[in-house]
Amino acid sequence: MHRYASRHIIFSLLSLAAASAGATGIAVQVQDANGKVLPDTVIYVEPEGGAAGGKTPAAAEIEQKGLKFMPLVTVVQTGSKINFPNNDKVRHHIYSFSPAHKFDQKLYSGQSAAPQVFDKAGTVVLGCNIHDKMLAYVKVVDTPYFAKTDGAGAARIELPAGGKYVVKAWHFNTVGGATPEQSLTVKAGDALTTAVFKLPMKPPSADDASTNL
Repeated sequence: MHRYASRHIIFSLLSLAAASAGATGIAVQVQDANGKVLPDTVIYVEPEGGAAGGKTPAAAEIEQKGLKFMPLVTVVQTGSKINFPNNDKVRHHIYSFSPAHKFDQKLYSGQSAAPQVFDKAGTVVLGCNIHDKMLAYVKVVDTPYFAKTDGAGAARIELPAGGKYVVKAWHFNTVGGATPEQSLTVKAGDALTTAVFKLPMKPPSADDASTNL
C-alpha cells in the first residue's frame, strides 16, 4: 500500500473516532489489496461468544429504476421484510436461487409485489428474468449491529455496551466469498474502537456486476 494511502486511512479513522468521543462502538475502514477504498462493503458486529438480540428487524426497500436494482447492496437483520417497488415503465420479474432465500415474483409493475421476508442468514443474489444484466445483493445477518461502507470505504456502528465483539466484513466481489473477521474489545463511553480490513478482490471484467447495468 502507498504510504500516502496508509496515512489517509489512519487519519480518517482517527478523525471519526475523535468526533465520536463519548460514544460506544466501532469505526471501520475497508480497502482492497492495492489500498483502494471499497464502498458497499457490509460490516456487521456480533458479541463474542453470544448471540446479538433485542432489536426488532426493520423493513427495507430495493427499487427497480432505470433497469437497475437500487441499491446494489442491502444489509438486513434476519426476519426483515424487503419491499420491491418497480419504478420503471416496464414490468420486471425478479427472482433468487440463493439457498438463504429462494423466491420468484412474476411480471409486475408499480407497488404490486408483496414484500419478501428474509428469515435465514446468508447472501442472496437478486436477478430479473426479463433483464439479465440486473443484479443486486442482500446480506442477511443475525445481528442488529451492521452498516455499509460509504464512498470513502468507511462505516460506523454504535453498540449498546462495551465488551468483546467480533466484527466481520463482506463484499460481493471478494475472491472465494471471503468474510474476514477481527476480535475487538470495545470500551463503553470511549472514542470509537477502530478496525481496518483489506479484502482480496476479483479482477474487474467487462461484465463486472458492480456496474449494475
